[in-house]
Amino acid sequence: MAGLSGHWAFAFGLLGNIVSFMVYLAPIPTFRQIYKKKSSEGFQSIPYVVALFSAMIWIYYAFLKSNTTLLITINSVGCLIETVYILLFIFYASKKARVETVKLLVLLVVCGTGLVGVTQFVVKASERANVVGWFCLILSLCVFIAPLCIVRQVIQTKSVEHMPFLLSLFLTLSAVMWFFYGLLLKDHNIAIPNVLGFSFGVLQMVLYGLYKHAKKIEKQEQIMVGKEQQKSPEITETIIEIVKRKALLSSPEKIRSSKNGVEASVRQSLPKEIEI
Repeated sequence: MAGLSGHWAFAFGLLGNIVSFMVYLAPIPTFRQIYKKKSSEGFQSIPYVVALFSAMIWIYYAFLKSNTTLLITINSVGCLIETVYILLFIFYASKKARVETVKLLVLLVVCGTGLVGVTQFVVKASERANVVGWFCLILSLCVFIAPLCIVRQVIQTKSVEHMPFLLSLFLTLSAVMWFFYGLLLKDHNIAIPNVLGFSFGVLQMVLYGLYKHAKKIEKQEQIMVGKEQQKSPEITETIIEIVKRKALLSSPEKIRSSKNGVEASVRQSLPKEIEI
């Protein structure tokens, strides 16, 4: 039975690696958009910085535990990819966003160094994995909570422009895989945070379904209003022209002149014998 659960754990861990790799690749459309606009306006670096820090701590935790090769592989890949994302963000970010990102990076590096130092020199070797595991659990919760700033932005603006659907989908699938991986290994530090990750992933997908057409409808309304504004001067000019014509037709002087003109033309057409 233990061997069977070990095989299932390996299977879910392998699937977790594949799906997590897709999670790391999901922001590519976002950074393609940043590259095209040459600006990171509207996007935030917090999820990528926190994800980088989380991957580094999970690697440290994996080295303290046995049978955690799958944790080491995916988090090593994650460190590389997140580093590239952060560098691109810093390159195209405004000065304010760039400074905030660097400050956050420095803060997390100091925290990571402090964690390694404390666990290596203060905590007993037998308790080291548990302490780091609890820290990883809390950090994973922070990783899943980090996109809440984007969720708030989506609700306020009613636009999903800055919340990619693929990222939300792969985060949800990844949470499912790693939950069962941790459950089968009886490692609550891996299983527990992925329950929250699944919940937030579903929330993001629901919001995407609610607001994905909101921006298009707003743009269509703006286009219709613009067309109506363009038509209104033409309608006004047409009405003015009609009023002028009515005024001319109803003018007594114009009527008299037209009558005189008719009488003169009739006289000219009559024979001279009939003329009085």
